[in-house]
Amino acid sequence: MSNQDNFNIFGFRVNPPDPNGEVGPNNYVEMINLVFAVYDKGGNLLVGPIDTGSLWSGFPVSDCTDPSGDPVVLYDQFMDRWLLSQFTTAGPEYFNCVAISTTSDPTGSYYRYAFSTGVNFPDYPKYGNWTDSYVITTREFGPTIEYGIGVYALEKNKMVNGEPNARNVRFFIDGNDPDLLPLVGDGLLPADPDGKQKPKNDAAIPLVGTQDDDASYGATFDALNIWDLLVKWRSTPIASLDLATQLPVASFDSIFPCAPTSRDCLPQPGIVDPAQYLDILSYRQRPTFRLAYRNFKTYEAMVTNQSVEATPGVAGVRWYEIRRTGGGYSLYQQGTYAPGDGVHRWMGSIAMDKKGNMALGYSVVNGVDVYPGIRYTGRLSGDPLGQMTLGEGTIIDGSGVQTTTNSRWGDYTDITVDPTDDCTFWYVNEYYTLAGQQSSPAGWQTRIGSFKLPGCQ
Repeated sequence: MSNQDNFNIFGFRVNPPDPNGEVGPNNYVEMINLVFAVYDKGGNLLVGPIDTGSLWSGFPVSDCTDPSGDPVVLYDQFMDRWLLSQFTTAGPEYFNCVAISTTSDPTGSYYRYAFSTGVNFPDYPKYGNWTDSYVITTREFGPTIEYGIGVYALEKNKMVNGEPNARNVRFFIDGNDPDLLPLVGDGLLPADPDGKQKPKNDAAIPLVGTQDDDASYGATFDALNIWDLLVKWRSTPIASLDLATQLPVASFDSIFPCAPTSRDCLPQPGIVDPAQYLDILSYRQRPTFRLAYRNFKTYEAMVTNQSVEATPGVAGVRWYEIRRTGGGYSLYQQGTYAPGDGVHRWMGSIAMDKKGNMALGYSVVNGVDVYPGIRYTGRLSGDPLGQMTLGEGTIIDGSGVQTTTNSRWGDYTDITVDPTDDCTFWYVNEYYTLAGQQSSPAGWQTRIGSFKLPGCQ
């Protein structure tokens, strides 16, 4: 495996950056907390970096004009449009702000929307694309003790045409219900298709979460929880959200030995203060972005991942391939990537190319000689199940460390597949340089790497 392109994008803005990006036919768009930018595929800056709130300049919901957080960008290959988003933080009414490009050009104009979440703050919004809906999942907090998972379907066809009356349907899964909490944990991921083959028009939209019986949410076994969202945009929308199945998985441990706080987990070279260790965030009972979906006609496949304690005191990446055939779900394969060299691997993102090959990108660090950097691995579709067989590639080696006592590492990273060849993976993550470390205690950089796996042309 070798990189085709590899270029720096953003430097430090806030901590954590939450880097994510999407590749389209001609561009790469990256968003981090508070800003976004548009590049061509050679890494040349076309627009930005500019405040995310500028997308909603002059918009009636003024809260959307503030540069807020947890952004997500999607390229909708079915409509040839771009979706850029952020939440609002001012309250007392909160919104998911969504911008849809008016053409295929992400440097141009956008239709702007704001979907209310009421008095609930919509933390950690994650987006997926479907045939006639965009889907948002959120981790919501009310003004007192309210907690739960919000699920929203947005009326795509009206949004891409700029119609101001685009509707949405909402579900709220009450996390204060002890029977429901293990089934949703800290969040669900909506399916997000890659490739040109659409899901069937009547197919339910899958939402996936994870549960760990060693965690504090009441789960009695380790599993993937799959929910089905059905939406029909009629004169009065018809929608339902139901737990479709629980798929038992091989045992894993999401509770990493961290101290002095639950975020002080992964050591860095030369750092002796555990308060400056990096956050693995594995204790959040949720898979990490994306739930990459692909329709292979005879079956549908979804891949996702989460950070775990792979061996005592060492972080690794647990990954899954779920298949749906005839409406029924099964766990086709699973594995934990941790080669046994003492290097921590975490905060991953995984996707499949058109051949069914998988690529997995992630962060790396250890306490001796591996500075916070970015690597990836992969497997071919015919390889032995449950194994990443292609070794490890490096997008960038780090040369500095994070010295802030805010141990936060980005909440998510993002690997996507180039729609022009349906083979090239593009991955964005954060890392540290010595210069960045010297300029700020939290002076991270983000970087894009692109690569293909053998046999995909």
